[in-house]
Order: sequence, then C-alpha cells, then structure tokens
Amino acid sequence: MSGPVICFGQQPCGFFPKRFLAAKIRTARTLQREIGGRIVFFYHDSDHDPRETQTLLRHRQSGAEARLNFAFANRIQKKWSPLFHKRLVPGWQENQARQLPAYVESAAAAAFRETSASDVSAFCLEVYRRQGLLEGVEVVRSGDPAFRRRACPIADFYVDVTYEGETVRARLAPGNPGDDPFSRPLRLHEGGPHFIGLPPQAFTAEQISPARDTRLRWMQSVVGCTHYVCGAGEQAYLRKEDAPEIVYVPRMTIDRSDEAYTEIGLGTD
Repeated sequence: MSGPVICFGQQPCGFFPKRFLAAKIRTARTLQREIGGRIVFFYHDSDHDPRETQTLLRHRQSGAEARLNFAFANRIQKKWSPLFHKRLVPGWQENQARQLPAYVESAAAAAFRETSASDVSAFCLEVYRRQGLLEGVEVVRSGDPAFRRRACPIADFYVDVTYEGETVRARLAPGNPGDDPFSRPLRLHEGGPHFIGLPPQAFTAEQISPARDTRLRWMQSVVGCTHYVCGAGEQAYLRKEDAPEIVYVPRMTIDRSDEAYTEIGLGTD
C-alpha cells in the first residue's frame, strides 16, 4: 500500500492507558494531518510482565495515589503468561468498578464497567477503544498467529509453551553465533540469576515473539512503517540500524506521563 504508514508501539499499559500512550497517539495524529497516510498501533500483547498493566490513579478529592492492577489466576499466570493469556479473574471487574468513581469521571467509569473481555490484553484494548483513543487507528497484535507467521526470522526471542497447565512465555537461552535458535533450550526467569529450565520441545513461528533488541526488525517486517513515534525510553534502546528506512519521531511531551489517562477522547490535554 502506497503512502505514509505512521506507527507507534506499546504493551498493554494499564486498564486505563498511561498518559504517554495518549501522547504517542496524539503525535501520530498530528503527523497524519501533516503528511497523510494511515496510523498503525503495534500492540505488543505478547509481553508477560504484570507490572506493565499497573494503573496509577489519583483520588479525585485528596489527590492520593492508588496503584491498581488486575488480579491474576495463579502465580504462573501472573509471572510468565503472555498478557493475552492472563485470564480475567471472576469478580475482579465488579470489585474494581465499585472503587473507580472515587478516582475517575463517570464516563471513564462506564467505559470500564461496560467492557467485556476474557483476558488482560483484550480488556485493556477494549477500554482504550471505548475512550475513543483508537478511532481511525489500525491495531496489529504481536500475539496474533497470522502476524507471527508473516514476521521475519529472528535469532533472539521468546516462545509460548505450556508449563504446568498454563501458557507461558519462555526465553530462548543464550547460544553461540551461528547456532540454530530452534535447537537451543528454553527457560523461565525466576528473578536475579535464577532460571527454570524447560524440557526440549518443538515449536513454530506462531509461538514466537521478539525480545527487546529484535522487536523493531520483527515488527517492521510486517508493518512496513515509514514513520515511527517513539518515547524517551524507546529512543535509548531502539536498534535504528535494523530499520534505517524509518523516520523516528519523538512523541510529544506530556506531564505525569506514568499516570493513567482517563479522559474520553484526546481532548486538548
């Protein structure tokens, strides 16, 4: 498809998105008004870190911080399952909805309450849609098997496999240059220098998601973007040499960037 392709990427980043995601979206839309083209959201729902979905809200009267998150079915799911495999715990949404009026306006509370999803990733995405943040934005998911089949081969990655009855995101163990990555062992990070080794098992491209240093090349092989909106953290680690054809656009500055964005639409913030 001809014309500019303006992309930004982000893991699910709270059941209300962090303000820096709203800033990326606003930056992408501003650029689209200037150069045309289409906007693509690379939704990295393959990530497994439960800290990504922590949602920082402030009490509407006292201003006190509340750091809220999903409840998780068990330790394995919380620690290692991809976000699109972390199931919603029965009763969590209802309990959370009762607390929200103290922190957000009624429209945002309604968007949360009316969302229906079975997993953490889908829940976040649906709330973002209900907020109006994704109007006119094409969403592509790193956990989509079709996306994974189309993506280029990479040498450093994670693999979705089964461990004690749950789907987990196992890390490919380090190897030597030239090794066949499909022959290297998989392991789960316990913390610090500690890992759980997994038995050898066959896997296909549909189970693979990238590591941080291979994510850009993997994503670009499918999205083919011309412009990429990136935050400050991304600018520090992006391997721009893997995709020199891209114009890298810093996202606009936003205050309290780690706090949740709870407005409906992008407004003038």
